[in-house]
This record gives sequence, C-alpha cells and structure tokens, in this order.
Amino acid sequence: MSMRKGLLAWGLVFLALVLWPLGAQARPSKCEECHLKVTPGIVKDFHRSKMSKVLACYSCHGKDHMSADDVDKAKLPTIETCKRCHPKQARQYMAGKHFLGWVAMEAMPTTHMQPGPVVKGRKGCGGCHSLGATREAKKNPDYPKYAMDCQNCHTRHAFSVKEAREPEACMTCHMGFDHPQWEMWSTSKHGAIYRIDRMLGRPLEDRRGPRCQTCHMPNGDHRVMTAWGFLGLRVPEDDQEWWQYRVTILKALHVLTPDGKFTKRLEVVKAGKVARLSKEEWQAERDRMLKICSQCHNTNFAREQLQQADQMLKAADKLMAEAIETVADLAREGIIKHPDGNPYPDLLRFYETPYPIEQKLYLMFMEYRMRTFQGAFHMNPDYSHWYGWAKMKETLAEIKSMAREMRKEAGK
Repeated sequence: MSMRKGLLAWGLVFLALVLWPLGAQARPSKCEECHLKVTPGIVKDFHRSKMSKVLACYSCHGKDHMSADDVDKAKLPTIETCKRCHPKQARQYMAGKHFLGWVAMEAMPTTHMQPGPVVKGRKGCGGCHSLGATREAKKNPDYPKYAMDCQNCHTRHAFSVKEAREPEACMTCHMGFDHPQWEMWSTSKHGAIYRIDRMLGRPLEDRRGPRCQTCHMPNGDHRVMTAWGFLGLRVPEDDQEWWQYRVTILKALHVLTPDGKFTKRLEVVKAGKVARLSKEEWQAERDRMLKICSQCHNTNFAREQLQQADQMLKAADKLMAEAIETVADLAREGIIKHPDGNPYPDLLRFYETPYPIEQKLYLMFMEYRMRTFQGAFHMNPDYSHWYGWAKMKETLAEIKSMAREMRKEAGK
C-alpha cells in the first residue's frame, strides 16, 4: 500500500511539473503595470517565454529603473547577463566566430569612414556585426546602444529556442551581397528537402534535410566556426601553385607586403579569426564538418564533395590573382596612384576607391569569388557557377579591357 501511495505521489508531482508551464503566468512585477501601457508588445512577448516563469524584468534589467523618471537607469543586457543562467552556451558562443563580429568589422580600414547610422545605428554593417556585446565593449561610444548577442537568434522578448533552431533565424545576417548563404541553402536540395518536410508538418527531429544549425551548430553547440573562414584563406598551403595565387590575394588584402612579408594586419586577421592560420586549425574544422556530413552520407562521398568545393576555391583564386596583378601593374606603371605607394590595391577598403577598375576588382572579390566557393560548399551548383564563377570570368575580361584603355589614355 505504501508503495502504491508513493508511486501515486510521484505521479502527481510529475503531472504538476508537466502541466505547470501551460497555466503559469509570468512572475508578478511592478514593471508590467507601466509597460502594459507603454510597450504592451514587449510584455506579451515576455509572457510567451519560458523565462517569464522564473525571471522578472529586473532579473536582466536591474532595479535602478523603477519609474518613468529614471528610464536611463535601466540596464541593457550583455552576454554576461545570459551567462549567469546559460554558462555552457555562453562559453561555447564566446569561443566561436559570431562573438567576434564587432572585432572583425572594426578591423576594416574604412569602418570609421561610414555614416553613423551604418555602424552605430545598425542600418548597415553594424546591424549584424554588433556581436561581442560585453560590458567592456559597450564602454566604446561607437558601439550600438541596443546591441546584444543572444537576442540576434533568440529574439527579444520571447527568447525562443524553437525560433533559434529554424534556419530563418540565420537569414537576416547570412544573405545578400557577399554572403548569400540563405539563398544558396534554401534553393539547394538540402534546403528544399528540409522545407518540404516542414511544410508537410513533420517534426523537427524527423525532417530529412539539414538546416543551418545541423551543420554549423551540431547538438546545439554555440561555437560556430568553419575550416575556410569568411575569406576562404588559410596559411600555410602545401599546394605551391595555389599558394602563389593566395600570396597575391594576401598582398591585395595588405596582409603581405609587396615583397611577401607579413604586415600588422595579420594580427587583425588573427583577432577576428577570419582565416585559419595553421594546418592543424584548418584540419580540425574540416574533420569536424566531415563527421557531421557523414551522419547522412558515406564518408568517402562527403570527403569528395568537400574536396571538390576546395578545388572551386582554388580555381576562383587563380582568376582573382590574375585580376589583382592586372590592376597592380597599372600602379607599377604610374597610371594608378595609391597614397601609401603600395602597387597592390587594398581590397578591404571595399568600395572606398576612386578608380572604377578597382571597384570592379572589389566586386570580383567580395561578391563573385564568395559566391563561387560558398555556393560550392552549400551544394548549390547554380550559385557557384552562374552567380560566382561565370561572373568572375566576365569581370576579369572587363578588368583587362579597362586596363588596356587606361594605358591608351596614359599614352603607354
């Protein structure tokens, strides 16, 4: 009898725990008395979240702001705020590339030249690159006031795990000009299968196709990192032919001097982790990705597909190096003049160049080269070929033609 009573008691406890969230309300808070009037949408969203069952507004925003007269005293959360309850995820995230979004953007030589709204106002680069919002980072007067890392994927104030697990959570920052991963994935077979399964109502765990998080955040690991990095570069390189192409590209990124010596900008690359700087580092990420691919594919097939994408990058680098040297020759001949006397253009200045031929070169690097290799790795042949490779060939021909015309005009 006592055993039956014990089992019944535990059963009731279990039932209560299961049903409690369904009927629970957010913890009572004086904050809501005002915010139901001034920001009802925020209150509604917060009530949707699991966090509202155990936290109150002041848990993240502090207690210094308690009336309409002291709104400036409300604390804006940082990654340290979330880390108190989510230490594992925070540690993983801070070890990955997303956490370095602000560092990578600030390292660009022309960031300071952009209008305030582009960076601090988050209407341009700062809209996605305001990551790394630590308390220390927010002391920088140029840092976006409302930036906060975790809510980029778990958007405020619902902070939904289910939302962050869907590929659309990645879409805003991983789309468009230089990184159209959303377009590549969503129109690939991987994306098509996933979206069809979702449309058919299959639960997340039963959908056949991989989503962004399947490959880049396996098992919820918040440390996001890839073998090639954003720029598709690694140092050193065993393939000597490829290394010569890459040396030219590194010179045009001003990571190498014209005579092949590393510059201070290498430290910027290190800080932002935009490239892998050792064989071991690159191989570790490749092995990690191969293991993920092998969950659905034969390992040899998966390895071959990744290697084919590597070769697309090599082919793109060959075209890129030829275009760079074509422009650098104009500088050597005095037709193009750079303030620092370096014959190589600075590709990291992006569109901040007075020469149309260098504008073409920047597009070739930041748009078409990116699409060539990113499309290959995201299993989208159309993006890799027509939006990437074909446009690189077209632009190289235009650059050569422009160079001939510039020589004619210069009497050379």
